Amino acid sequence: MLPIVSSFPERENEVFRSVGYTIGGMMIFPGNRVDRKQTINGARGFNRKIADRFDLTLECIRRHYLGQDSPLADTLWRYRDFFGLFENFVGYVEFFMLQDLVNADRTGIDFFMPFDNFRPPSVPQTVDTYLQYRGRSIEFVRARNRRIDRELKVNN
Repeated sequence: MLPIVSSFPERENEVFRSVGYTIGGMMIFPGNRVDRKQTINGARGFNRKIADRFDLTLECIRRHYLGQDSPLADTLWRYRDFFGLFENFVGYVEFFMLQDLVNADRTGIDFFMPFDNFRPPSVPQTVDTYLQYRGRSIEFVRARNRRIDRELKVNN
């Protein structure tokens, strides 16, 4: 992606990075290794079909709750007790305030760029798909930040 990203002014790239490093761009996953294998965060970062994309990770989690296969199926299964805390996908989405990344009935993901059932490439290959990915990513993180802020105000 370097040729695509470097075609933008550094100021724009920095805005994208800084939005991602706000609370809305962060996610908590268990950090303990199970059976000396990768953690969820490690697996999603090293899997080429996911490439550290949160929308694709959330699709894997959605499928986990449905008992369906995904590129992270084995990893997520090792952490089934963690996912069991939320009972189902809707519970997971609600707990982590991810409503802005799923459709209205919580049955599907609003992907950051076109999705073809985990077929590569998982990273943008053109300026247009990068702009779509970056725009949707920023939109999601900002919406989640607002959701978290509203929740904090209600509970304080």
